[in-house]
Amino acid sequence: MRNIWEFFSTERIVFGNGAVKQLDSILKRLNAKNVLLVTDPGIVNAGIADQIIALLKDAEYNVVVYDKVVPEPPVSSAIECYEFAKSQMETDAIIGLGGGSSIDMAKIAALLIKYGGHPLDYYGGENQIPGPIAPLIAIPTTAGTGSEVTSVAVLTDTENNIKAGISDNYLRPAVALLDPELTLGLPSYVTACSGIDALSHAVEAYTAKKSQYIQAEGNILFQGSLPISDALALHAIKLIASNLTLAVQQGSNVEARGNMLAGSLLAGMAFSNAGTAAAHALAYPIGGLVKSPHGEVTGLLLPYVMKFNGAIETEKMVNIADAFGVDAEGLNAKEKAYAAGDAVLRLLEEIGLPTHLSQIGIKEEDIPSIAEKALDIARLVRNNPRVPTQKGFEELLQSAF
Repeated sequence: MRNIWEFFSTERIVFGNGAVKQLDSILKRLNAKNVLLVTDPGIVNAGIADQIIALLKDAEYNVVVYDKVVPEPPVSSAIECYEFAKSQMETDAIIGLGGGSSIDMAKIAALLIKYGGHPLDYYGGENQIPGPIAPLIAIPTTAGTGSEVTSVAVLTDTENNIKAGISDNYLRPAVALLDPELTLGLPSYVTACSGIDALSHAVEAYTAKKSQYIQAEGNILFQGSLPISDALALHAIKLIASNLTLAVQQGSNVEARGNMLAGSLLAGMAFSNAGTAAAHALAYPIGGLVKSPHGEVTGLLLPYVMKFNGAIETEKMVNIADAFGVDAEGLNAKEKAYAAGDAVLRLLEEIGLPTHLSQIGIKEEDIPSIAEKALDIARLVRNNPRVPTQKGFEELLQSAF
């Protein structure tokens, strides 16, 4: 039995409409002059990158821009970004601007700029990074991954057809800078995928096995359910349940956008300590087989995983049902717990996302292999409140097929 838990977070969080105007004062505190901005073509085309570059140049920073980040970035692109940065200048600080992929790429760049090597040198276990990475400011333009406060960076290992997660508390950005106004131009599909990903983080952190019952030795990154993470995750679930459909349907609604950004932030703080579980474990091998965004895959799996776990985490599933406003009249606790999964299924339908694996290109014959690969992801599987087995995972996937 584990008797001690810890809670880690990004050192500084700056949140609010117009918060990007604080960038100069943030960089001054980091004693930075030469700045690498890591972003993607979509952010450039939307004019958001120019807005940040103008702020930096007005304050007389030397700025180099890497704007070739792609969704679900392969390992090779992280190496390219690092080599580009090395060839340009001595970097004092890195800014990750965009969705989870851009911020994750910025994390890897900050890691390699400080310690060198190959990204996969740091993959394959927890706590592989020797010390703090180069100063990193994360500016999210989506409300989804929570990457601005998390200890994880995900790349695609194209050789093995699987997502490779590098996990270490040293990967947390020095500053998370969140401005809801930067998310106003986000397309409805991206809003839906990123928002349901945030919900998956919150639900899996909240319903994770209690920290004292996690079967692992030594210091672990994902510690299971904690009192602080429970409070953050449940509030995140309430914010997302109340605002995701509105944010998808009314993209210019800055209040809904702000609530979603706050929900994503809180979910990121929760899951980066408590961890995620079966939905994410299953999503990694599925992500290697299909082109669907990570959030779409985890969101699709979430209601089926909730039903899989409903009999074990009844009380917390009931609280989730309450957060969704489920009408519980005539339902006992167990029935209400299962109704939480149904509420998430309805949310997926409302925001126009797939609810079955067959819709995203998974074939029935893929199911045994997906289950087998997911079971190997120990840091996630051990977090699940119901102990997964090959047979159990196959049945879960079949129900989602």
